[in-house]
Amino acid sequence: MGPGSALSAAAKQAEQLRKDGNNYFKKDRFGAAIDAYTEAHYMLGLAMLQKQELDEGVKELQKALDLGRGANPKGYMVDEIWQELAKAKYLQWEHASSKHSWELQNLKEACETALRQKHFLDHSQPEGFLNEDSISHMKQLKSLRQVFREAGEADIPGDVPDFLCCKITLDIFRDPVITPSGVTYERAVILDHLQKVGKFDPITHEPLDKSQLVPNLAIKEAVQAYLDKHGWAYKTD
Repeated sequence: MGPGSALSAAAKQAEQLRKDGNNYFKKDRFGAAIDAYTEAHYMLGLAMLQKQELDEGVKELQKALDLGRGANPKGYMVDEIWQELAKAKYLQWEHASSKHSWELQNLKEACETALRQKHFLDHSQPEGFLNEDSISHMKQLKSLRQVFREAGEADIPGDVPDFLCCKITLDIFRDPVITPSGVTYERAVILDHLQKVGKFDPITHEPLDKSQLVPNLAIKEAVQAYLDKHGWAYKTD
């Protein structure tokens, strides 16, 4: 089955899931409705990625993630959707980064050529003789190359700032929540801790119940701003 056929089949399944979701909603089965809608967007997103339609695939996966987080933030499907979304976002960054590097190189070469031609037309001297104008020209070339070097290094993969990472997993936050003690954790991770280890803050050891967890919107916005600027940070392995 080719990408086009896969997308067509996924679209049909997604439409059926949406219809199922509508029916569940009418019967006040809201959890089942959200699950159906989530799976519909997820399937369609995967099919679009398979067809190399990255932008549209990312949009569908983001819708699926938002729905899944609202219904069951600790569910296995939320993590699965995030993994696929992160891979797609990283691919977007790779493509954009490659294009940016190519454009920078072409612009650098064009600027160097124009600078050399201007110097040649404005100043002529015996070969091998360096006067003040020649030295100035060499400094301009050096400055030009430095500017382009810094532009090319502006988004080289590095370390994500600690305050944007969960203190347990050390990974960049996806859905951060803050405790009454002021410590921020990844939602799924702290919920898992509360369920399997005990109802206490793993760092402060203060008593903690899941009802006390509050979304840390400031950190969430900071993470998204960082990811928008540094797409390489989506890489999960």
